Amino acid sequence: MAFGGQKCTVVRASASSDSPGSAAPIAPLQLKSPIGQFLSQILISHPHLVPAAVEQQLEQLQTDRDAEGHKEESSASGTELVLYRRIAEVKANERKNSLEEILYALVVQKFMDANVSLIPTINPSSSDSSGRVDVWPSHDGKLEQLHSPEAYEMIQNHLALILGNRLGDPNTVTQINKLRVGQVYAASVMYGYFLKRVDRRFQLEKAMKILPQALDRDEGSVQEEGAIGEKRTPSGVQAAESHPEEVSSWAAGFPAGDFGKGIKPSRLRNYVMSFDADTLQRYASVRSKEAVSIIEKHTEALFGRPEIIITPEGTVDSSKDELITISFGGLKRLILEAVTFGSFLWDVESFVDSRYHFVL
Repeated sequence: MAFGGQKCTVVRASASSDSPGSAAPIAPLQLKSPIGQFLSQILISHPHLVPAAVEQQLEQLQTDRDAEGHKEESSASGTELVLYRRIAEVKANERKNSLEEILYALVVQKFMDANVSLIPTINPSSSDSSGRVDVWPSHDGKLEQLHSPEAYEMIQNHLALILGNRLGDPNTVTQINKLRVGQVYAASVMYGYFLKRVDRRFQLEKAMKILPQALDRDEGSVQEEGAIGEKRTPSGVQAAESHPEEVSSWAAGFPAGDFGKGIKPSRLRNYVMSFDADTLQRYASVRSKEAVSIIEKHTEALFGRPEIIITPEGTVDSSKDELITISFGGLKRLILEAVTFGSFLWDVESFVDSRYHFVL
């Protein structure tokens, strides 16, 4: 079996009667590369074979990359050299696209392993007379269990920052700018990615009993430390934790005082506050261009490509902004999925990089 010139000799996938072509997609982003389509088919028919299939494809990508590196460029000259470099460019771009779709397939598989269905493309529901978009199951309990207790404390703070006192009002329905919801979703993916990075380091130091001394105090001391920390939190921590630009723009249409309530101190937050500026910046950055591209493509597949119109005065024309009808419980589900997506993305990026180095 060959996919774009790449051989696959062990894992085979075939269409089955219980997975017809008309079945609903398992993820909003549809994979287009030969490798991506191959993995999509396996995700539907034999999801447990995805890791083995990925291992094979990564081996082939590594073989292709090594072969490109060993080719002698010095023998070519003039037009031949330009052509050679152009072919090498095209092949490198194909490998990059394949790598992105491998990452995405692995993220989707982790959701499937957790028995959590990804939210489909956001469209008004024909089965709901109000046109609500959130007709998906909540899965809140399952999503909570995918994070450490310390990380979930941070996630609760993230939810409280965005939803405020509406967090306890899941059945209330509202209309919200679709573009702004998409911005918060993407910011929450990046937050989940950041959170997984710092939580892995925190859990390691916790297991080795080398956490900063202040974090080993009892709960009362942690709360006191957190209260003090509110006054001296570096701006970089706030940006990494909450993405305030996206959140403030999304929350602009709600009554003042609703947002930011319910923020609680936590050990992991205090741990993050102990980072110096350089460490914080490094942990708050997505490590690879491929991961950044996946975040962009997944968010666009979920919310659609926004139509942004600039007025002659240089401002954004919001008259044609699309509004969606959604409950606050549905918004919570969206944010929880986004944070978990980011956490999974960090996991699979690390796994793939250990077999096919691409993280800079």
